Amino acid sequence: MKKHIIGIMCLTAMMSSCHIYKSYDRPETIDASGIYRDPVSATDTLAVADTANMGNLPWKDVFRDPQLQALIEEGLANNVDMQAAILRVEEAKVMLTAAKLSYLPSVNLAPQGTLSSFDKSKPSQTYQLPVAASWEIDLFGKLLNAKRGQRAAYLQSQYSQQAVRSQIICGIANIYYSLLMLDRQVEITTETVDIYKENVRTMEAMKIAGMTTEAAVAQTRAVYHQVQASLLDLKRQVRETENSLCVLLAKAPQAIERGTLDAQVMPEDLAAGIPLQLLENRPDVKIAEMTLASAYYTTNQARSAFYPSITISGTAGWTNSAGAAIINPGKVILSAVASLAQPIFNNGKLIANLKVSKAEEEIARMNYQQTILEAGQEVSDALYLYDTQNKKLIQDRNQVDQLDKAVIYTKALFQSGDATYLEILTAQQSLLSAQLTEVSDNFQRMQAVINLYSALGGGRQ
Repeated sequence: MKKHIIGIMCLTAMMSSCHIYKSYDRPETIDASGIYRDPVSATDTLAVADTANMGNLPWKDVFRDPQLQALIEEGLANNVDMQAAILRVEEAKVMLTAAKLSYLPSVNLAPQGTLSSFDKSKPSQTYQLPVAASWEIDLFGKLLNAKRGQRAAYLQSQYSQQAVRSQIICGIANIYYSLLMLDRQVEITTETVDIYKENVRTMEAMKIAGMTTEAAVAQTRAVYHQVQASLLDLKRQVRETENSLCVLLAKAPQAIERGTLDAQVMPEDLAAGIPLQLLENRPDVKIAEMTLASAYYTTNQARSAFYPSITISGTAGWTNSAGAAIINPGKVILSAVASLAQPIFNNGKLIANLKVSKAEEEIARMNYQQTILEAGQEVSDALYLYDTQNKKLIQDRNQVDQLDKAVIYTKALFQSGDATYLEILTAQQSLLSAQLTEVSDNFQRMQAVINLYSALGGGRQ
């Protein structure tokens, strides 16, 4: 008996060296160092020592508008993708429970009865009331790796839910700020339409007084109609953006209550933390890692298929059949069987399956590394976009200030006869374009904050 125990222990140790019993560990070849670029430098990677990470902030600390917060909460509660992700987590949890229960014996009640008669004799009745049990001994890690693989799938479903949650939060914020940008552009364009309408009236009066030509009046009217058309286009975009947000909130298209662009307060300290935090914070990176873990355990299962499977089965119950004789009342029936199945020749299927599993595991490892690189790219792009938009906003505001002065100076020159009214129109057109650009750049700055928050894994539970 001792010899058998020692033999089993030695065999188990040998299997451990073949990774059959070893749990997944992140490969040492996975590298996340130096994947952030300094937004100020064109070539150097960003050397980050501070572990503070914007992605760890609760979403309400990033998006502070009360109306936006209400919309995000509504989206998290009603969005179809979010509800589906929650159900997939429940499905994976049930599958994990089933994998854990596979260690226990299976027990089945299988009652049987027969009625037979020979040459019109009195029918004889036989019956069996057995309870059959079967138990597979997991000596070579087949069930162990199946359970671990299912646990990786369960974690993967949880990270998928977090990814959907983050996408919904950032998606609603992005559309909300788009609406605020369009509202501000509609406001600026509406004011400009009123100014141009007054310009047309002035030019028509000047033509009657003989101070300008019909061509100048026609040009002024054309500019007025052009701005009116652009206002209609902006209002259409507002309606379509509202409809898109309603779909994200899983409700019929309708007007959205919202604040103003100028009232928005965004975080100023955009800390990206250390690159290694991406491995733990970003749901898509964790999904890629759990895919690798699942592939690792699938490879282990392919290895364990080369070794014997041991099954113990037994039956206990009552029967009144004793071979050719029938006895009443029935007697207890007991049986027990132990079986061992050792693969010898399977037409190369086991070898092929192992090779395929190893290849899939290597593909999963490469995809994991690629996902990390893409995550680093998104962080770097968001940092640079934020830095660029901050600088552009300074230039935009200076441009608007100068063009506003240009309109005032041109009107003064017109009053003194040193400028034409068309020069005033040109200055006003330039001012309108600069104002719209400033609003757009301000929105892109907000978008950079959203992108960075999403790229750092923000919004997860």
